[in-house]
Parts: sequence; structure tokens; C-alpha cells
Amino acid sequence: MLSHAEIWGALDRLATKQSISPSRLARDAGLDATSFNKSKRITTSGKPRWPSTESISKVLRTVGMDFEDFACMAKNKGASGPAIPVIGLAQAGDEGFFDDAGFPCGGSWEDVRIPGELDENVYALEIAGDSMDPVLRAGDKVLVAPNANVRRGDRVVVKTLAGEVMAKELRKLTDTVVELSSLNPEYEDRILTRKDVQWIGRIIWVSQ
Repeated sequence: MLSHAEIWGALDRLATKQSISPSRLARDAGLDATSFNKSKRITTSGKPRWPSTESISKVLRTVGMDFEDFACMAKNKGASGPAIPVIGLAQAGDEGFFDDAGFPCGGSWEDVRIPGELDENVYALEIAGDSMDPVLRAGDKVLVAPNANVRRGDRVVVKTLAGEVMAKELRKLTDTVVELSSLNPEYEDRILTRKDVQWIGRIIWVSQ
């Protein structure tokens, strides 16, 4: 079970990782800027005050982190995570990096450390471009699980048979069509025929 100090410490470390203050972290998540102030962590009677589950959920949704990874951060387990293969999203469309099922192949991948225990069949891509701003920014690393089931609302990486690779939000998936949303309104949504899609991998973690 996570302690009061561990939860608040994880929020502080998450803010530091984003190169912002806890106040900015709260504001970016749509919370009052004082929500994570030191004065809000203890009641007037001196008892520990916990952040609400709603506020933590909003923060994790804003930075693209799930609670398991947040818990690892709270327990300081991130540094001992496994080495995961990583390449840039711009490279991912080139030949020789993936097999037909969307798994890494070839020897040109580098490694990145990811917190927590993970399935061995995951890999990371470094985001390029701004089509997913402000949720995913250029330089962010996304962890992709080719074996994971995908459903509406998931953030996914899609590769077409033509070699195009994109990170989007899955809006609709049927036997004949794949509809994708760009979180940045300056970019158009995409509608692909299923037969033109080589593979879809679900994004399960984001490192910023």
C-alpha cells in the first residue's frame, strides 16, 4: 500500500520529470493551481491530507501515464525497469524495423529504460511532429504493445501497407474500416480501409 508521503512524492517527481512545478502540473490537469501545494498536504489539525483519486486521475490522463507506472514512481522503482528497444517514429516507416505483425526486427534499435515489469514483446517509439500535441509531443517516447487488444479511445500506433506510420487515437475499428483522430485540431482525422492497414499497436505508456 502506498503511503501519504509516497503519493505526494510521486506527484512532485512527476512535476520535476515534466520540468514544471507541482502548481503547473495541477493547472495543466485542469485543477486549482494550489491543489498540490505543501500547505494542502496537512490539515489544520496536523493530520495528513491525501490528494483525491479524481485529481490523480486527471494528472495521469494529462501526462499519459497509467496508475501502475505512477505507483512504480511512488515506490522509486523506475530506475530498475527493463531495457526496451526504441527507434524514432520517423524511422518506423522504413523497411527492416518491423515484421509483418508489428514486432521489432533487425539490429538498428537502441534501448530505453521503462519502469515496472513489462511483457517482453513491447517496444518504444520516439514521437516526431506535432499531430498529437498537447498529449504527445515531439521527443516523447511511447511504449507500444503489439499483442494488446485495442478499443475505441485507445491511443495507438498504426502502420499502413504503404509504409506510413502514425500515432493517433482510435475512434472506430471494424472489419472493414479504421477511423483515427488527431488530438491536435490542426491535423485532419484519418479514415483507412482495414485491408490497407498492416498492423495496429496500442500505446500503453508515455515517457516525457
